[in-house]
Amino acid sequence: MSLYRNSAWFLKGLNEFTKGGFLSASKNFVEKDLETSVVGRSFLITGANSGIGKATAMAIAKKGGTIHMVCRNKDKAEEARAEIVKESGNKEIYVHILDLSETKKVWEFAESFKKKYKTLNVLINNAGCMVTKREENGEGLEKSFASNSLAVYILIKSLIPLLEKSPEPRVITVSSGGMLVQKLRTGNLQSQRGRYDGTMVYAQNKRQQVVMTEQFAKAHPNIHFSVMHPGWVDTPTIANAMPDFHSSMKERLRTPEQGADTVVWLAVSEAAVKNPSGRFFQDRQMVSAHLPLAWTHTSQLEDQKFMSVMEDLAKSFQPH
Repeated sequence: MSLYRNSAWFLKGLNEFTKGGFLSASKNFVEKDLETSVVGRSFLITGANSGIGKATAMAIAKKGGTIHMVCRNKDKAEEARAEIVKESGNKEIYVHILDLSETKKVWEFAESFKKKYKTLNVLINNAGCMVTKREENGEGLEKSFASNSLAVYILIKSLIPLLEKSPEPRVITVSSGGMLVQKLRTGNLQSQRGRYDGTMVYAQNKRQQVVMTEQFAKAHPNIHFSVMHPGWVDTPTIANAMPDFHSSMKERLRTPEQGADTVVWLAVSEAAVKNPSGRFFQDRQMVSAHLPLAWTHTSQLEDQKFMSVMEDLAKSFQPH
């Protein structure tokens, strides 16, 4: 990563990604955008038992939506579900246990969900995995890539038929501003070459999510796709994987509710879908997915090559 890219990103972050950045941006929010009922609409949210995912589930549950919480830990998921039901008064909250790093199980979950439920209005890819050293799952895939990229690809790919037959379908992926320092690198998707830096691998995965969103939007115009940056949020992922950043920035970090605000806006508001599909959002605004002069753009050909690699890899783990 270039010194320029790094410095430009951090200065932008201090100005925009913090709690102060949210409070400043929120002065331009249109409150009636979120004054809506979503009774009868269903929302699948990964990583819904803590942080941004839980705050998103809570906010949508309060608006009457049916929530499918996809979580790795059963006890934490059930505890979060009980809290959401109690606070929202909404009992249409369902827990599904899935480890997104287990690729075959992601396929199996998505295929069985499709058979069991007749509609899915909104898919929210929120779960994130950041590790400090390179690890592989039982299938030989690097864990961050398997969880953050391949699982997102498979969930979208498998659930598209269900989304397309549901009213006003949307797919929202929670990315990260860290991807602004990364250019898509299709040749090293599983971080087998070079020194392993978990933070940069995570940022690369988040760039991959942006490219996926752009490409899926072109291929499926009936679904509104979006990808967003929640800002720097005080979540368990950040606290565990980036302890120094977390402790030095703690007072400036956004709350999970502030981080979830744009996710909820993209999921429920009419205003959100007036924007073009496939774009990147921050604080309810469509913004560039690239820093000025940072040379992180890739060609359409490179982006299509990446999608082709993802397609082949996903298919190789698809149950027959």
